[in-house]
Parts: sequence; structure tokens; C-alpha cells
Amino acid sequence: MKRACFALAASLIALTAAAAPCPQAADPAAAPLSVRYEELTSPDFARAVARSGGTCIVPLGILEKHGPHLPLGTDLIDCREVSLRAATTEYAIVFPPYFVGQIFEAKHQPGTIAYGSRMMLDFLQETCDELARNGLRRIILVNGHGGNDAFLHYFCQSQLEARRDYVVYLFEPAYDEATESRLDKMRKTTVDGHAGEEETSVMLAHRPELVKLARAGDESGADLKRQAGLKNAYTGIWWYAGQPNHYRGDGSAGNAAFGQALLEAETGALVEMIRSVKKDTVTAEIQKKFFDDAAKPLETKPFVKK
Repeated sequence: MKRACFALAASLIALTAAAAPCPQAADPAAAPLSVRYEELTSPDFARAVARSGGTCIVPLGILEKHGPHLPLGTDLIDCREVSLRAATTEYAIVFPPYFVGQIFEAKHQPGTIAYGSRMMLDFLQETCDELARNGLRRIILVNGHGGNDAFLHYFCQSQLEARRDYVVYLFEPAYDEATESRLDKMRKTTVDGHAGEEETSVMLAHRPELVKLARAGDESGADLKRQAGLKNAYTGIWWYAGQPNHYRGDGSAGNAAFGQALLEAETGALVEMIRSVKKDTVTAEIQKKFFDDAAKPLETKPFVKK
């Protein structure tokens, strides 16, 4: 009797299972894509390249002292936050935190990682080469560190050293008058530049747990102007001469509202840039023409404006 019951029950279960519709497999192409390079699977990476139009953002920071109150990675934390926010609005792939840059002027401070100049160039060049090999031929550099400015401009110029099948763009935000006026009205200090009001505010806006605001006044962020007698000259020691504490400004004036306004302004500018880069075909064409002419300079014809 029990065996008959079990047999009947098994038959009913089998019939029910056969009648139930099979669940549809999820369409991989419809799945959401992370903007973070390191979170993508290999198949999803290929989809992300296509969706981004071959556009990748490389946020460049540094590991250095940021006054007595901000984390060593402030620059890379902040510029990657801006990059992630912008890429979420206008899809692009955001490279992992990148901290190989120019920071010789802070070698005297604990925690600074200062790589050699040749390595800086080679590492960034090979990173761009590898991104392009993987289909990302529109590469946007987003710099979060002031000490990288000259280095990155030179790096962009060095892209003309040899033929490339990709374009490197350096993000240089400019705000309209209304935005500049709004930000100026929110500022409390007149001297800033490193770990001061702006950087402290930005960190307070998105990573407040990393800010030790009570320590902001432990060291001076004043400019000592120790090279004031030097006229019409530049030296590599200029920053240390003025800011030996590697701190310029007053971080204690920082506040989250100002930081949020700064983040929104920079993010908006980056979104605008990403959109323009995705549409840009002119730069690649001009670059190719340059390389063609450079290969046979004696055959280069004067440019005639139409």
C-alpha cells in the first residue's frame, strides 16, 4: 500500500514538473555593466568596450602626505570618485586606482611613494598601449594631483614620438561664470593648494570617515616664501621652499557642502568631456595625417585652408 502511494506521488510530481514552464535564461547582453574595470568579467569587458565606444578613464593620483589630517591617497580617492560618478552618467570604463606619478617634492614626508621619472613615463605608456590593444582607443586621463601637471602635459606631447592607433585626452575642467561665482561664494579661505579647504571639503563630502579634521591645525599651511629674492627663475625645489610641511592652506575651513559643490562641478565637466570624446573623430584623423607626414617630411605639402 505504501509503495503504491509513493509511486502515485512520484507520478504526480513528474507530471507537475513537465507542465511547469521552464525559466528563461537571462540574456547576458541585457545585464547591467559595472563602470569599474576590475569588476567586469572577461565577456562583460568586451560588452563594456562596445558600450563605451572604446572609452576608458584613467584616474591618476599619488601616495603622499596631505597635511596632518587627510589620507595619503586623497588625490587618487577623489579623482576616482569623480571618474566613477561621471562614468555612471555617461558610460565609460574606469581604470583601477593609479598612483604612479611625479611626487619627488614630498620624498621627505612619511608615506610618500616616489617612482623614478623613466618608470613613470614607461608605466603610463604601457598602460595606454595595453588599453588600446584591448579595444579602448579613447583614453581619458583624469589627474587628481597637482604635481602631475607638467608630467602629464609632457606625456601627451610624447604621444607624437611614434605612431599610435589611439588618442590620449587629458581632462582640464573649465567652469562657466555662474559655477565659478557660486564656488567662490562658498570659499572661506584665500590661500589654498594642498590639503587645504578644497581638498578637505571634497573628502568630507564623500569619505568623511577618512578625515581627521581636529588635526588640521596641528601644522602650518602657510607659504614661507623662502625664495622670494629669486627673480624670473624656476627651480625644482620651489614647492619645498614655500611649503616644507607639504601643506598649503587651512584644512580646518573644510565643509561637506562646499565639497559636494566641487564634486558636482567637476563631475559635470567630465561628463561633458566624455560625451565630446565619444563623438570625436577629428583628433584621430589629424593624428594619422601627422604620422603620415612625419614618415616622409620632404613630401609634406603646405596646408591650404579651404
